[in-house]
Amino acid sequence: MRFPRSLGLLGLYVGAQLVALGLAFPFIHLGYQTTANPGAVSNVIPYLVIIVVAPLGILFLAGRAPSSLSVLRYLLLGAIWFALLYTLYGAFSLFLPAPLGLTTGYTLDPGLLAAFLVADTATLALLMEPQWYVVDGVGFLAAGSLIALLGISLGILPALILLAALMVYDAVAVYGTKHMLSLADVVTDMKLPILMVMPARAGFDYSSVKSLKEHRESVHEAPGSREATFMGLGDVIIPGILVVSAFVFLPAHPLAAGITSNLGVALLSLVGSLLGYGILMGLVSRGNPQAGLPFLNGGAIVGYVLSYVAIYHSWGLGIPWPPL
Repeated sequence: MRFPRSLGLLGLYVGAQLVALGLAFPFIHLGYQTTANPGAVSNVIPYLVIIVVAPLGILFLAGRAPSSLSVLRYLLLGAIWFALLYTLYGAFSLFLPAPLGLTTGYTLDPGLLAAFLVADTATLALLMEPQWYVVDGVGFLAAGSLIALLGISLGILPALILLAALMVYDAVAVYGTKHMLSLADVVTDMKLPILMVMPARAGFDYSSVKSLKEHRESVHEAPGSREATFMGLGDVIIPGILVVSAFVFLPAHPLAAGITSNLGVALLSLVGSLLGYGILMGLVSRGNPQAGLPFLNGGAIVGYVLSYVAIYHSWGLGIPWPPL
C-alpha cells in the first residue's frame, strides 16, 4: 500500500505542535522551565552553541574515528531515554493518579512507572528493531515534549532570534558548506530519531538504508524511485518553539469560539510554518535535498508577525522594551 509521504510527515509535524501546546502550561506548573528569566536574550546562546558544535563533533568522530560512532549511538540512546523519562513523567502525571503510599513504607508513583515503561520500551525498540515506524514514533514523543520544554523556556524575543539565526545557519549548512548533508548520512546509519522517515509504502525496510547519500543518488538517477522522504527532527522542533512561546507569553484576551488571543497567534504561527512546509515539500519532490528551517521558521515568523499585528493592533510584537 502506498501513501503520500508529505502528508505523513505533515501529520507528525502538526501533531507534535499540538501536543506541545497541550503540555505547555502543565510543564510550567511542574517547574520544567529551564531558566528563571525566559525573556533574556542570552538564553539563546547555549542552544546555538549546541546546535552548531554538536554536528561538527559528530562529523569529526565519523572522519577520524568511525568506530567511536557505535559508542556515540549508545550515548545518544541514553540521552533519548532520559529525555523521554523526564518529559513523559510530567505528561503522565497530568492524568494518572497521584503517588500512593504503600503499607511497606514505599511510594508507588503511577506516572513515574508509566514513564519508565514507555521510555524503556522505546529505547529497546530502537536497539532491536529500528524500523521507520519505531523511529518516527519515538521522534514524535520526543518532539512534542521538547517543543513544550523549549517554548516555555524562551520568551518571544529569544524565540524569534533563535528561529532567525537557525534559518541562516541551516541554509549555509545545506547549500553552502553542505556539512548538514554529511551529518544526515552519518545519523541515518545510526537509526535514531534524529531523522523522521516517511516511506511511500508501509513495508519499507529502513534498516536496509545505510547511507542517505546513496538514497539521494538513486532518486536522482530515477526520480520515480523515491522510497522515502526524510525530515530532520530539528525541523519539527525549532519552528514549534515560537508557537508555544506565543501561547505562553502573550496576553490572553477572548477572541471567538473560545479561542483566546494568545492561542490565536500561536495557531496562526503554526499555519505560517505550514505554508512554508508546503513550499518545502514542493521543492523536495523535485529530488534535491533542501534546508527546512528557512521555509518552516520563515513561515512561522511571518505568521507570528502578521497575526500579532492583526489581533493585538500593535507592532510591539509582544517584546518588552528595552529587551531584557
